[in-house]
Amino acid sequence: MKQCIKVWTEDSVAKPHVIVAGAATWSIKIHNGSNEALSQYKMNITSIAPLLEKLAKTSDVYWVLQDPVYEDLLSENRKMITNEKIDAYNEAAVSILNSSTRNSKSNVKMFSVSKLIAQETITESLDGLHLPESSRETSAMILMNVYCNKILKPVDGSCCQPRPPLTLIQKLAACFFTLSIIGYLIFYIIHRNTHRKNKPCTDLESGEEKKNIINTSVSPLEVLLQSFCKLGLIMAYFYMCDRANLFMKENKFYTHSTFFIPIIYILVLGVFYNENTKETKVLNREQTDEWKGWMQLVILIYHISGASTFLPVYMHIRVLVAAYLFQTGYGHFSYFWIKGDFGIHRVCQVLFRLNFLVVVLCIVMDRPYQFYYFVPLVTVWFMVIYVTLALWPQIIQKKANGNCFWHFGLLLKLAFLLLCICFLAYSQGAFEKIFSLWPLSKCFELKGNVYEWWFRWRLDRYVVFHGMLFAFIYLALQKRQVLSEGKGEPLFSNKISNFLLFISVVSFLTYSIWASSCKNKAECNELHPSVSVVQILAFILIRNIPGYARSVYSSFFAWFGKISLELFICQYHIWLAADTRGILVLIPGNPMLNIIVSTFIFVCVAHEISQITNDLAQIIIPKDNSSLLKRLACIAAFFCGLLILSSIQDKSRH
Repeated sequence: MKQCIKVWTEDSVAKPHVIVAGAATWSIKIHNGSNEALSQYKMNITSIAPLLEKLAKTSDVYWVLQDPVYEDLLSENRKMITNEKIDAYNEAAVSILNSSTRNSKSNVKMFSVSKLIAQETITESLDGLHLPESSRETSAMILMNVYCNKILKPVDGSCCQPRPPLTLIQKLAACFFTLSIIGYLIFYIIHRNTHRKNKPCTDLESGEEKKNIINTSVSPLEVLLQSFCKLGLIMAYFYMCDRANLFMKENKFYTHSTFFIPIIYILVLGVFYNENTKETKVLNREQTDEWKGWMQLVILIYHISGASTFLPVYMHIRVLVAAYLFQTGYGHFSYFWIKGDFGIHRVCQVLFRLNFLVVVLCIVMDRPYQFYYFVPLVTVWFMVIYVTLALWPQIIQKKANGNCFWHFGLLLKLAFLLLCICFLAYSQGAFEKIFSLWPLSKCFELKGNVYEWWFRWRLDRYVVFHGMLFAFIYLALQKRQVLSEGKGEPLFSNKISNFLLFISVVSFLTYSIWASSCKNKAECNELHPSVSVVQILAFILIRNIPGYARSVYSSFFAWFGKISLELFICQYHIWLAADTRGILVLIPGNPMLNIIVSTFIFVCVAHEISQITNDLAQIIIPKDNSSLLKRLACIAAFFCGLLILSSIQDKSRH
């Protein structure tokens, strides 16, 4: 072995990429397990250690620890090969090879996994010494993972991949959050000392306490530092969970029970916690929060159970995603139509709340914006709604009430929007040209092209338009007092209500039957944009036509609905893992306890990020237009710097 390795260390000789070496069992057998043989083994290892270390600088060198034996099955001429002797030889090899370099860590790697595998499979051995075929296959598979994964970097594997090096942007982000934490601690200490000085003091003459008048209002600077301090700690947790290889990840394995049992459980909880609504209008605030909440919980269970492999479940989840976008169209159209507020403050507030967390994650986790596909989707659709309604002529409810002609004008606007959607949906080339333009390409490209973005956009291309149209029809009917929205009253007359309820239930079930009979995902995806609105409208009517159903809501689901966006985004890294392809393991060996602990932390973090986003939105997006324009200039400069740094990083990677 020494001679062979010595030849490889010479510069003129071609070297293997991987060397797997090991020895001990034959030494024990030939020398009948004597102590002299162990001493000689140590001398031999010592003599080849420098050569292995030299070879390890250019090749991957693995020293295989000897596998245990099943002593009861060993033949008489192998009885001297005991597990005690094997452990002694392994300890000698590890000790010598790890100490072969004085000032640095040894480059020779210990391949100890085969020993761990053998401990589980040695009882299946035929002779007590040689392992079954499955053990060698597993060891070989791990060895291939060790070598190949760091080159191929497979998206569905986390084993044996080196931690990606920190980018310049990540280093700058780490510095920023560290300074924020230090700044807040300094601010807190100063504030605490000031508070101590202002404590009530006793008047020596009267014996009464005198209270100093102090300003208890929290300054914007303190809120800013506190928010970034908390966000910095949260982002450190994100990085440790899904980038630092600190925690294990496990694969998803779908079974019907892992999906449907949690669904039944949360449904029972949701029904148990119910309260009366403050108002009984169709799709009131509590009801939309409830709707978003239960949909988000179902989507989370869908993701962690790996239910995307089961086509009927996949098709129903696609409807839930479409329902989110339907609410986007309905909510923003209603706001602009009723309020007529097309000011820049409103736009910036919405864009900030939608994108703040994703922008921070793109920086910290080194992921493209399109990776978090749902946020780009709702952001673009919000801008489409805004531009459609804000462009001349601006038609709002107040103006339309005076003249029915304006209703016709708005319908023309919506018809033009539908025409544009159809054109882009069936003209992939035009769509890709628009979003391949710089700097849009930096936001919407994934793996070097915008196909993924086109696919995501096209999958739910009509549903936002449907939401806008529904809002227009509903608000028009409401204005003309066609609807009965009193507490406990059905939405229409009894006959019409019963008829619409019957049609809604039939439509809802018909869609579910169709989705459950899907055989081909591509064909069903092609039909989905046109038919998803059927089940959405059916649900809205079933939920709102009966007066008693409209008067109550689930506070349990509504609570989750208020943080639904944060839950959807945070799951990528701190609940799931490996960028959603696996499951985060905080507590190995106990799946139930692990899911309870990781879920608790995940929900708490999502709630905290929601609070941080709301606090920062009040400070960074002021109502005063002149101050807002200055902030926008700073934000624009920040993104320009980010684009420049990103371009430099891309060039260095290539």
